[in-house]
Amino acid sequence: MAQPDSKKIFFENLSGAGKAIAVLTSGGDAQGMNAAVRAVVRMGLYVGAKVYFIHEGYQGMVDGGDNIEEASWESVSSMLQVGGTVIGSARCKEFRSHEGRLKAAHNLVQRGITNLCVIGGDGSLTGANLFREEWSGLLKELVEKGLIEADAVERYAALHIVGMVGSIDNDFCGTDMTIGTDSALHRIIEVVDAIMTTHQPHQKGSHLLSFHPHASRFRYLALVSALACGADWVLIPEMPPEDGWEEKMCQKLSGNLLAWCLNLTVFLCFFSAFGNFVIQTRSRGTRLNIIIVAEGSLDRHGKPITSTITTEYIKNLVVKHLGFDTRVTILGHVQRGGTPSAFDRILASRMGVEAVLALLETTADTPACVVSLCGNQSVRLPLMECVQMVRAGRRPKTVSARFCRSFENNLRTYKLLAHRKPESELPVSNFNVAVLNVGAPAAGMNAAVRSAVRVGISEGHKMFAVNDGFEGFYKGQIKEVKWSDVGGWTGQGGSLLGTKRTLPAKHADKIAEQMRKYNINALLVIGGFEASLSLLELLAAREKYEEFCVPMVVVPATVSNNVPGSDLSIGADTALNAITDTCDRIKQSASGTKRRVFIIETMGGYCGYLATVGGLAAGADAAYIYEEPFDIRDLQVTERAGPPVRRRFVGTENENSNDNYTTDFIYQLYSEEGKGVFDCRKNVLGHMQQGGAPSPFDRNFGTKMSAKAMQWLSKKLLETYRRGRVFANSEDSCCLLGMLGRTLVFQPVVTLKDHTDFIHRIPKEQWWLKLRPLMKILAKYKTSYDVSDSGQIEHVIHTRPKESDASVAM
Repeated sequence: MAQPDSKKIFFENLSGAGKAIAVLTSGGDAQGMNAAVRAVVRMGLYVGAKVYFIHEGYQGMVDGGDNIEEASWESVSSMLQVGGTVIGSARCKEFRSHEGRLKAAHNLVQRGITNLCVIGGDGSLTGANLFREEWSGLLKELVEKGLIEADAVERYAALHIVGMVGSIDNDFCGTDMTIGTDSALHRIIEVVDAIMTTHQPHQKGSHLLSFHPHASRFRYLALVSALACGADWVLIPEMPPEDGWEEKMCQKLSGNLLAWCLNLTVFLCFFSAFGNFVIQTRSRGTRLNIIIVAEGSLDRHGKPITSTITTEYIKNLVVKHLGFDTRVTILGHVQRGGTPSAFDRILASRMGVEAVLALLETTADTPACVVSLCGNQSVRLPLMECVQMVRAGRRPKTVSARFCRSFENNLRTYKLLAHRKPESELPVSNFNVAVLNVGAPAAGMNAAVRSAVRVGISEGHKMFAVNDGFEGFYKGQIKEVKWSDVGGWTGQGGSLLGTKRTLPAKHADKIAEQMRKYNINALLVIGGFEASLSLLELLAAREKYEEFCVPMVVVPATVSNNVPGSDLSIGADTALNAITDTCDRIKQSASGTKRRVFIIETMGGYCGYLATVGGLAAGADAAYIYEEPFDIRDLQVTERAGPPVRRRFVGTENENSNDNYTTDFIYQLYSEEGKGVFDCRKNVLGHMQQGGAPSPFDRNFGTKMSAKAMQWLSKKLLETYRRGRVFANSEDSCCLLGMLGRTLVFQPVVTLKDHTDFIHRIPKEQWWLKLRPLMKILAKYKTSYDVSDSGQIEHVIHTRPKESDASVAM
């Protein structure tokens, strides 16, 4: 860890001694709330503050008594993987009244609590801000009634509020994601995938029905689910359909029937966003169409599209006009349930720690803030600015004003992939584009290929698929791929094209020959570290082979997340969830065993991303990685760390973290030294981290990355087309598309060489290393936590980045 300097502040300078912090959850529950509560409690205790639970939300604050309970380190153990909120959540009418808030103030003052962490939606956060504004007046009133001493007014003069948004709707302005949204997407996709599976052997359909209390609310889940399912139609309030949408919908479904010359079955799915409506059609396991309709959707005349009656209306519409068999199923609150995803655990943990830091730094003049996510950075925003923007966005006349950049991009990508233009409307480019996978398989690769093919066809190109990477390329395993050939690929794991680690340099002559044969004008390579190496080799071979003087781009896809030039890679999120789910089961297997230590080995080569972030999501006590050298003293500290517990999950180790301190060595060390105290078990997760259906994030990330890459290739093809041929020999025609922060950036692969450790196949700088102190703090290790990026409240409205060749905001 770097030493403190004048530009950095470490939290050792921020003491919580003498402070009391209370944490509560309010409103509807969301997966990940418990992770946020755990982080607030442990970070608060770590800095020396007293921390209290407030059970049952604002109702518990008003009622007082046992509802306000002092928390201990052990009281939040085994909470990370539990869904919902273990401290309870309730809507409280009494708190809305002045008398109710007076009771709440009295209960807090009795315990010396002047710092509140509120986890909930905009209503809960608004109530907290009102409480803060009235605080001094409430204390004076309590003095007048003789309920508190006069000096308490000065001693507890200010109430400090920090909010965290817990909501599955992701409808809060100022943050990229709210706690619970990713988990809700997991539940939706799990159910939809299960329905697809169960209906493959039958000609039947299904209809899922739920509701949402706010008909005009932001429809993030509806749109993102449409992308993740590969939906062919979506109806959301932000995009009112044109007149005659029913006829157009039926025409599209019947068009699929004609295209495939097969009988189709429909199943309607109406699930909440809360409240999303899905019609799915398939053709004997080969063709799948999905239509999602969000409850609250309106047509262009303001007439509601969805209601209980309309559900039957659409069902009858499909049966009457298309003759498709239709079934109805209700999904309901399943979306709120289940264990939180890896993303939600990490997000909530980071927000909880940031919330405590914000409370330590606050003054009487500091406005109430909400902790938000911007890219991979935690930021603080003025609470009421965010709330006012959310409420303004719920007014029908201002719907367009609440489109965030991410939502607009999702909508634009969906339109591009879902609706195929008639042949007569397609541009004729006469360009041939090849797409291939390189390296190890990663979940989300197929979604990326599907996106590339369909966007390419929409741009007027002929798309060619290459099987088995560059090995298949030089062997001529190349074929043209059509729009319908990639139907249903979004939810498929692995690589349907096949992928190999073979690099192109040894077979450059044969690959050049195949490019001449098929007149390939551009390359889209989807893969990991080998993919970026491949483009470097092709770039170097341009001097000898003019066939390689074409636009080329890499889309990072690897579970290891070790591609230089990108913070994230397709497949890493699915691998993290596989690690987290497995660790949950391992811990549960020992629920009746005293004093057991687990050692888990993850993949990643020399890159410690999976070990570190997986360890944080699973609640590991340590994560041993190559990037942070360790020795026998560190293992000794781990062995002795923390209070006596029933079981300990010592944690994750990267497979190449150390040549000598291997998983077997650590297991043997703990087994020997722990005799009579604890026993030890080890698990090597292996290739299960590469398998399984892709997570919603990887499906959508792969879809958007490939769509952007294909659009970039189309632009480069036009720029480099001269005298009847494509000739691109500049460095900026051979790029890697990476995600940096919240921005997609095209970077020439040659410029990334200085940022790459080629021996260990990792980037020289990796953003996730700053999460390691956080994991150690939550495991009760003494460490330093760099808070140099914290402490500044930003404003909600930022200038949008300009669209350019270099970058485009997600």
